[in-house]
Amino acid sequence: MPIGANELLDELTPLASLCFSDGRGDMSILVAYVDGGSHGSPGPSGIGVVIEKPDGERVRISKWIGHQDNNVAEYVALLEALQLAVALKATALHVFSDSQLVVKQMSGEYQCRSPRLYSLNWTCRKLARSLLFAIAHIPRESNQEANHLANKAVRAGARSRALLAR
Repeated sequence: MPIGANELLDELTPLASLCFSDGRGDMSILVAYVDGGSHGSPGPSGIGVVIEKPDGERVRISKWIGHQDNNVAEYVALLEALQLAVALKATALHVFSDSQLVVKQMSGEYQCRSPRLYSLNWTCRKLARSLLFAIAHIPRESNQEANHLANKAVRAGARSRALLAR
């Protein structure tokens, strides 16, 4: 039976507190919900990332990423979360994604054999090694905010391109 998002956090948070500290005894654990989407595959694409900081503050990212396929968009969303976690000097990042492919490749269950995804996978794995990293699959319905941000980015990017083409 797959583990739920709350159960994963319940299991990993005590482990993180044993392994990592910022020197004051406070933890720098971030929780991220990531989603990438394309309208057509390939097609206009965007990412949505929601990162919750330890104090409850949420960082929301909605970014146009050009003309990509859906799997590339999913990886770019994960990469964005990892880069922000490193920039914020987080010690741990717990990621939730509705992309089974990304989750299974990042957890080592699947190998990444796609030439177009390999460098993204490699970069994400390298960044993930600098953190206490966990990733879990969640149903699309549990990832609505990140999905909304990704779709918003796709619509805004497509609208901008249409205006430039006039």
